Amino acid sequence: MLTERQLEVLLSVVHEFIESGEQVGSRTLSKRYLKGRSAATIRNEMADLEEMGYLMQPHTSAGRVPTTMAYRIFVDTVLQRRPRGEQGRGTWMVRLREHRDGLRGALGSASELLSQLSSYVGMAAVTQLKQARLNKIDFVRVDTSHFLLLVILEGGVVHHRVVNMPYDLSQDALEDLARKINTLSGYEWKEVSEALQSYIFKGLGKYTDSCRKALDELDALLAGERTTLFTGSLANLFDIPDFQDIVRFRALFSVLEQEGELAKLLAQYGKKDGIGVIIGEENQVPELEDCSVVFSSSSTEGARTMLGVIGPKRMNYERVIAALDRVLCDIDMDGLTDNPDGEGDGHDER
Repeated sequence: MLTERQLEVLLSVVHEFIESGEQVGSRTLSKRYLKGRSAATIRNEMADLEEMGYLMQPHTSAGRVPTTMAYRIFVDTVLQRRPRGEQGRGTWMVRLREHRDGLRGALGSASELLSQLSSYVGMAAVTQLKQARLNKIDFVRVDTSHFLLLVILEGGVVHHRVVNMPYDLSQDALEDLARKINTLSGYEWKEVSEALQSYIFKGLGKYTDSCRKALDELDALLAGERTTLFTGSLANLFDIPDFQDIVRFRALFSVLEQEGELAKLLAQYGKKDGIGVIIGEENQVPELEDCSVVFSSSSTEGARTMLGVIGPKRMNYERVIAALDRVLCDIDMDGLTDNPDGEGDGHDER
C-alpha cells in the first residue's frame, strides 16, 4: 500500500516522463511538482518505489522511469477524476455524421477522427453478437478431394471457402445437402446446424464425414463472434519518439497490418461497457508490450461497438481519454451499428 507521499512522487514521475520522455530525477520533481519536499526526501521515496517495482533506473546515477505498475496507478487516477457530464459538441462531428449511410464510412471516419484528436492511431470496431441468419448455401465440387462452399447471409454478405473432403462426394450429393440446408433459410445458424445433425447420420453412409466437414466449416464461419475493425492514419507514428526504434515500429505495424490479433484483443477486453485501458505487458499480444490501448465499448442489441486509440506506453493518457469522451458524448453509438451486414459495405470480418 502506497503512502500519500509515495503516491505524490509516483504520479509526478509518470506525468513528467510522459511530458519529457527523459529519465526523471528528484531535483526535477522538487522544482516542478513537489516544491514543499526536499530533493533528498523525494530521492528516498523514489528508491523505495523502485524496490516495490513501480520505478526503474535504466542506468546508475540516472533518474527513474515508470514501470507498467506505475502507469496503471496513474491511469486509474485519471479515470477516477474523469468528468461524467456531457461535454460540448464540436463541429468536427459533422464529418462523422456525413457517413451515416454506410458502416465503412462511419467506422473509417471515427477511427480517423480519433487519430487526429489523440495524435496516435485511432480504431473503430463492431462485433456482431447475434447469430447470423442464413439466406442460401451452395456447394460446388472442385475435384475429387475439394469443394467450394458459398454462404449468403441475410443482408447480402457473401462468404466462400474451399473445403477438403475425406471422400469424393458427387455434385448431386452436394446439391442434395444444399437443398436440405436451404429449406431452413431465415433461421439462425445454430438452429440450422441442430436440425441437420440427424439428417447427416441418416442414409449418407461413407459420405457422413464429408458432410460433417462441411458443417464444421460453416460453424467456423457463422457460429462465432464476427468483428469488423478499422484503423485511422498511421502517419502520427512517424512523429512519436518511442517508435523511432525500428524494431518497435515494425512490431506495432505488423499488428496494425494484420488486424486479426488486435480484433481479438478488443473482443476479449471490450466485453464490459465503458472505458478500458490495456498497458504494456498487460497486452496478450507480445508485439504490443511497448504499447497501450485505450478504448470504450458500448453494447446494443446484437452488436458491440468499440472506439479506441493505440499508441506508446508513454502516451498522453489524459488527452486520449478526453478525446474518447468527446467523441462518445456527441456520437450516436447506434448509428455505427446500423446495417452492420449491409450489402455494399465491403467490410472485413476477423
